[in-house]
Amino acid sequence: MLRFAARASLAAYNKNNLIAHFSIFNTVTTSSSATLSHSSSVIVALVEGRGLARGEIGMASINMKCPELVLSQFADTGTYAKVITKLHNLMPLEILMPDTASVKGQGTKLYNLITETFPSVTFTAILRKHFNEKKGLEYIQQLCVPEFNTVLMEVQTKYYCLASASALLKYFEFVQNSVYAPKSLKVTFTGSEQTAMIDTVSASNLELVVNNRDHRSDHTLFGVLNYTKTAGGERRLRSNILEPLQDVVTINSRLDTIQELLQNEELFFGLKNAIAHFLDIDELLSALIQVPKQETVSVVEAKITQVIQLKHILELVPVLKARLKHSKTALLEAYYTSLEDSRFNSILDQIKSMINDDASYMKGSLNMRTQKCYAVRPNINEFLDIARRAYTEVVDDIAGLVDRLGEKYNLPLRTSFSGARGFFMQMRLEGGALPGGTLPEEFIKVTKQKNNYSCTTLDLMKMNDHCEEALKEIFQMSYVVVSRFLVEVYEHIHCLYKLSDAVSMLDMLLSLAHACTVSEYVRPEFTDTLAIKQGRHPILERISGQPPISNNTYISEGSNFLIITGPNMSGKSTYLKQVALCQIMAQIGSFVPAEYASFRIADQIFTRIGVDDDFETSSSTFMVEMKEVSYIIHNASAKSLIIIDELGRGTSPEEGVGICHSVCEFLINLKAFTLFATHFLELCQLETVYPNVENQHMQVQHIHKDGRAESIVYTYLLSQGHSEERNYGIRAAEMTAIPTDIIQEAKTVADKISQRLWAKHDSDPATLRQRAVYRLSTRLLQTARNSRLDLESLRHYLKGLKRQYETELQNSPESIEE
Repeated sequence: MLRFAARASLAAYNKNNLIAHFSIFNTVTTSSSATLSHSSSVIVALVEGRGLARGEIGMASINMKCPELVLSQFADTGTYAKVITKLHNLMPLEILMPDTASVKGQGTKLYNLITETFPSVTFTAILRKHFNEKKGLEYIQQLCVPEFNTVLMEVQTKYYCLASASALLKYFEFVQNSVYAPKSLKVTFTGSEQTAMIDTVSASNLELVVNNRDHRSDHTLFGVLNYTKTAGGERRLRSNILEPLQDVVTINSRLDTIQELLQNEELFFGLKNAIAHFLDIDELLSALIQVPKQETVSVVEAKITQVIQLKHILELVPVLKARLKHSKTALLEAYYTSLEDSRFNSILDQIKSMINDDASYMKGSLNMRTQKCYAVRPNINEFLDIARRAYTEVVDDIAGLVDRLGEKYNLPLRTSFSGARGFFMQMRLEGGALPGGTLPEEFIKVTKQKNNYSCTTLDLMKMNDHCEEALKEIFQMSYVVVSRFLVEVYEHIHCLYKLSDAVSMLDMLLSLAHACTVSEYVRPEFTDTLAIKQGRHPILERISGQPPISNNTYISEGSNFLIITGPNMSGKSTYLKQVALCQIMAQIGSFVPAEYASFRIADQIFTRIGVDDDFETSSSTFMVEMKEVSYIIHNASAKSLIIIDELGRGTSPEEGVGICHSVCEFLINLKAFTLFATHFLELCQLETVYPNVENQHMQVQHIHKDGRAESIVYTYLLSQGHSEERNYGIRAAEMTAIPTDIIQEAKTVADKISQRLWAKHDSDPATLRQRAVYRLSTRLLQTARNSRLDLESLRHYLKGLKRQYETELQNSPESIEE
């Protein structure tokens, strides 16, 4: 027999039930005192291969609020980084790993990485033998909804994710003290090729879901786009932002839907109103398909509540279907078709044959208690009817007792109810003065809040006990009826999964459409070019309340590496983040803040933004930079989007320039779309060597007023060419209290160095001609692939390309000499 030892951190999991079984796992749990978000409800199991299979990792996760088992397996380049990114996206409450990876093995690389990265997450070590791939496959065959059985073909050779599923489902059984009903669980396998990967550092740099200054602030991309009305829609939006799509067909189907919603106000507001009335379907399904091992009063009461909630949701389906009836886009038509499933009516008819018509989901403890008490129709169970009459008599007796006491003491008493106290007495006295100065002695447990008094009596407490006993009998007998019904629901569970998917997706698309009505967004296109006309930063636009300075962006195969220069505070970092945020918005199927936008699908999005020293890991600025750049170099592909801001500033200028130059050359040859912001003007010479490199800079203006010192005005506008600004660091120093003679000496030295640098900047004529030919050829290829121009417009565009080519040839030194 194995032993199970649970730490106090598992209290949220019904600790008493765990300890009572003491015979399945031998666990060692570690967690810090940091408090997890209340929304954390995901348990993750991880296992790594051994020997030659080391580096191959299987993952299984389940959200206790969602009835879905998600399986993943990682075996390609950057496995550990992808696992960490996936865990950050899931925000797990607890992570399960084999004991051989932690305590017995003194900590594998994966174990150490996870515990260092997630110090506030509960870690549980489980005996390795419970990570059993055969048992995992049996679990999935037993629990998976038949309509999702195709997942078996995908995972039957994914041994490590099956092993993780085995340990996770067994552990979940203990945690919840319940098991999933057969053929009731949605099981999915997610591969990394289906979505774009955004690593944890990049998600933080771009403030996708969390604001770096204030974690409670909604000044994030999620906050900008989130107008969802349901918990499922909110979860889906967050997941999509962190893992954007790669499939253009799916993205365009979403864009078509948003376009229809924006063009049809009746459809937009009709759907929005219908969606707003839905409860959290995922959480309800998760609770419905769990079969409790012990039928306690609280469990029985919860099941009755769930059936009432299910009735409420199914009664909304006809309303939602009516709103979708005249839609035109493929996605909305598909959801309309899925809602025509006759099984919705079948389940609702079964509920109505068992549940009273007036039983509905209501807020308020007494209202909901009454609904549960009288939920099941009369004459279905004779003993249930008798128990209800007994309960009604007790409630009437309580009301009569309160009335008599009010008359006896001439007090304005009324009967009240709360889940904690049951029935009690309340009265409101204007002025707060009691008649006679005190309450009668038989009034006990008196509390006062302003002019309101609450109290009870011994007789009333005894009646409450009788009431609770009668209620327990009602719930137990109601559960017998409900249980028979739930068995039939499990047979039709797939249609409820389809409903959940439809509601959450519609809610997310309505949210994205709503965002378009707040700001001027445009529908993006997908080509092999990243081209944005007058693009804006979506978060900055929300913060400022007005359109920020807009800029153009053009990156293509022939010009895939942009070097951006400019003074501090000129807007380089904001511009870089703007491009990345627009790319993410486009790939989740959202319109973007621009006048025109075209994107190439990115398989990964990397950012390297300037940082300070990391004191927690004793890492200097330079080491942090090198770790992040190393990660990019080892994981980026030709289809990636890379944002690098200020590399090499943590070491000497010579070493910084050398490292930047080497990194730039690697990325230039990689052909990834790269934006590289730097203060090292030496890097601008790369444009003279590589035809696919372009220099751009942030413009500034110099203003002289009334003989005063020169001041700089930042325009935040991006222009072609490298920055002509010199010594802007020295100019910033002039604004401080540094003595004038020191500033002057600094200018003299900097000018001498600058003259030597730019004396070598010009390219030879042959290189310039090659560059002109290269640019012309790449633009002709892009035109052939992507052009939608009519013949006359195409002719005009090609003439423009010819003139531009001739101008570049004429401006070469050789042409000028001739």
